[in-house]
Amino acid sequence: MEDSVVALFRTDKFAIESRVNLWTRLRDEFAHAFALHPVERDLTLDDLALLERVAAGIVNRGMADPAVLFLESLGPLNFLGSQVLHGLAPFLELVCDPTELERLANILERRDSIERLSTLIAEKAAV
Repeated sequence: MEDSVVALFRTDKFAIESRVNLWTRLRDEFAHAFALHPVERDLTLDDLALLERVAAGIVNRGMADPAVLFLESLGPLNFLGSQVLHGLAPFLELVCDPTELERLANILERRDSIERLSTLIAEKAAV
């Protein structure tokens, strides 16, 4: 028992360096653990093209105004909506392309995606 206590409070150079290295490694690993704004990559050209197709489909069906109202009112819940889309994927795959559906759900997980989609819908409806 005494040996373990003595080993815990060793002050030789190796023991101090190992504690500093441990603390540095932990600090680096947990640097973004509780960040409010995760580091997000920019949307790729394929992602933007998919959002364009979704916006065009909504406008072609005459649902631009209700869609923009719905997107703006549920903006903060975009992550929840993307998870619902993942959950409904087995049923939606009957009428949609499964890869595009998964990509759309992944895009909707981002905070800026709802604003971008509603802007695209509004622009296409104005034309």
